[in-house]
Amino acid sequence: MFEAMEKAFQIGEVNVALYSPLTLAYIGDCVYELIIRTNLVTRGNAPVNKLNKKASNLAKASTQARIIESIMDMLSEDEEAAYKRGRNAHSCTKAKNASTSDYRKATGFEALIGYLYLQKKFDRIMELVKKGFQEEHIS
Repeated sequence: MFEAMEKAFQIGEVNVALYSPLTLAYIGDCVYELIIRTNLVTRGNAPVNKLNKKASNLAKASTQARIIESIMDMLSEDEEAAYKRGRNAHSCTKAKNASTSDYRKATGFEALIGYLYLQKKFDRIMELVKKGFQEEHIS
């Protein structure tokens, strides 16, 4: 899909080091949401409200915080740095229904996903998310 977007919109090389951690989290949130929704939808047809409830549970800050905690030992130095940049970023938004700690960890997780996505490291994203899902007992 990324290749098709590159072609359709003439997207050139992206230097992820130039992006703010919150911008990385912005795109990372979308990528993670697409992974969640694709995973749920491809398991079979279901009412949208049930799909949304499951997706919301997987996307909430506390779940993302637990996922990043479970995969920290798998991260390279660069990946850990991307996560920490996101975690330590000062956001104008506040956590809804989450502790500040979980919200910051979730932002770091999303920044990591965005960092990997813009580098086209799709297999690495899947490896990390799959491991996180396994640790959370999510199939």
